[in-house]
Amino acid sequence: MVQRGIPYLMYHEIELAGRPVVQNTPGYVRYVINEKEFSDQLKWLASAGFEGVNVTTALGATTQKVVAITFDDGCETDLLTAAPLLKDHSFNATFYLVAGFLGRPGFLSTSQVRALKDLGFEIGSHSMTHSYLRQLNDSQLRAELFESKDRLEQLTGSKVDHFSCPGGRWDSRVSAIAREAGYVSVATSEIGTNSTTSDPYHLLRLAILRGTSSESFSSMCRGEGLALRRIKSAILDGAKDFLGDSTYDRLRTRVLGHASHN
Repeated sequence: MVQRGIPYLMYHEIELAGRPVVQNTPGYVRYVINEKEFSDQLKWLASAGFEGVNVTTALGATTQKVVAITFDDGCETDLLTAAPLLKDHSFNATFYLVAGFLGRPGFLSTSQVRALKDLGFEIGSHSMTHSYLRQLNDSQLRAELFESKDRLEQLTGSKVDHFSCPGGRWDSRVSAIAREAGYVSVATSEIGTNSTTSDPYHLLRLAILRGTSSESFSSMCRGEGLALRRIKSAILDGAKDFLGDSTYDRLRTRVLGHASHN
């Protein structure tokens, strides 16, 4: 098997029976997978000989059988569900937290963040407020990156080296200010794999969506079949640029909501 770079898998909330998810909009729910899906995916990775690692390890990895496992937002199921399942397979992960969401219903509390860190998992920042960074001026952008880093570092007592962009919205200003803030990497939601020659301030990831088939998951982990995904993503990115993030999101919510009722 020839793996085309290292995949950085992007997860969000894990759905548990009888427990409401933090948002019920179609655009959010499509990124929520259930506990069995996540467990089956980890079992496949282990059986196929992959090592699940955090971003720090992935950035320096040269082996062909590594996947970086990342979670965005900081939902409570990071600790309740993801962490035990990852531990079962001796896998690590990076959890990108929205610092301003800590303590809200469905999100990690400050004590749970410390517990996640004490289990050996890596804590990264996903901004202060989950604002789309391209819409912000430089002062606002600095606040999102600097303040979240400082708050999470004070909370965990450890450096926070990695940042992921809310909604995947990235531009060169994000990279520049992330460097200024002292981050080591910036993750986007642009599709692809990464290697030791990739720009660490513009990392590509692979979103694991609700209902992802085992065949599709295994292909992504092998870095296969990504060209068509990139084309589709480029079309959507063009729509975002043309319409603007807010208008694009409103239209996307309407379309997904309509589809879910048909």
